Amino acid sequence: MTEMVFGAVPVREGEPILPRWWRTIDKWSMACVLLLFGVGMLLGLAASPPLASRNGLDPFHYVQRQALFGCLALTVMFLVSMMSPLVIRRIGVIGAVLALASLMLLPFFGTDFGKGAVRWFSLGFASVQPSEFLKPGLIVISAWLMAASQEIHGPPGKSLSFGLVLAVVGLLALQPDFGQACLVLFGWGVMYFVAGAPFTLLTGMAGLVVAAGTVAYNSSQHFARRIDGFLSPDIDPRTQLGYATGAIREGGFFGVGVGEGQVKWSLPDAHTDFIIAVAAEEYGLILVLFIILLYMTITVRSLMRLIRERDPFIRLAGTGLACTFGVQAIINMGVAVRLLPAKGMTLPFVSYGGSSLIAGGILVGMLLALTRTRPQGEIGDILLRSRR
Repeated sequence: MTEMVFGAVPVREGEPILPRWWRTIDKWSMACVLLLFGVGMLLGLAASPPLASRNGLDPFHYVQRQALFGCLALTVMFLVSMMSPLVIRRIGVIGAVLALASLMLLPFFGTDFGKGAVRWFSLGFASVQPSEFLKPGLIVISAWLMAASQEIHGPPGKSLSFGLVLAVVGLLALQPDFGQACLVLFGWGVMYFVAGAPFTLLTGMAGLVVAAGTVAYNSSQHFARRIDGFLSPDIDPRTQLGYATGAIREGGFFGVGVGEGQVKWSLPDAHTDFIIAVAAEEYGLILVLFIILLYMTITVRSLMRLIRERDPFIRLAGTGLACTFGVQAIINMGVAVRLLPAKGMTLPFVSYGGSSLIAGGILVGMLLALTRTRPQGEIGDILLRSRR
């Protein structure tokens, strides 16, 4: 019925899946993802051998594992990007339910690996962080509920999604993982805004976040220690932030040279949370700006393609995925340059970590699938016809 009223872009009958996928996919965003993974492998070669040496492992142990997980993540990304929005919605809902159940089991079967926060399941040969896999699924199920609420006699989707997000934020705060909790809440807030939330309600939610942060500061030593370290005018040079700040300062514009950096010998998380410090020290501001450009290209191009999309679910889910992806990168780099408190958040496709890489592949795969060119016409077509 919609096509009868508004028209449709002609469909090529009998076109195979791969040619249709290649014709409709955002090739620039996909190329940027591949470049990010390549940069991650390059930085992994520099940052991980010192850690492997300290742990008595082969010098390229972590590089090989990153290559393995990265290839798996890219394979998942390509497969997910070929799916239809209906399939994306289904796997998103199933994934969110499974990840939420895993999150609820963390206090009983999880481990903290000596980092003060129970965020992982240890499998012996690897570890799994459920919150990484929860993000894309939660965005999809929230977008589905919000889109359904816009239908005639639809369910109270916005209220249901808000209750779901509050439950997830509460579980993340118990770990504690306030960084992921803030990221989840931000992604939901962006979708809620796009869905037509009043500005006064969003302002009230921001006030609640500040109030919750105050309570967390007074009740959690882990949270208070990180906030105090961020607000302190002096930086202890023996802390991770101190090492990272010194490395960025030493790198300058062109860097100290490939393999000449020293921060990787001091930072225990040089290959994960503070990988951007290694990039800044050895390759300088040039590589850092290139990395920022790649993230910006993926996020902005995705949002620009979604502006022309008329399906509410696709528009909301794609916006949430794109903004979550971009903001996670901003948070990671912001921590390294001391613009934000320490969060313990990876740099997508660049940092080492199996859960981060594979979950990132799922998230970007969903984003590429939702931003593909569709044979349904664009919202601009409707506006042009309405003026005739």
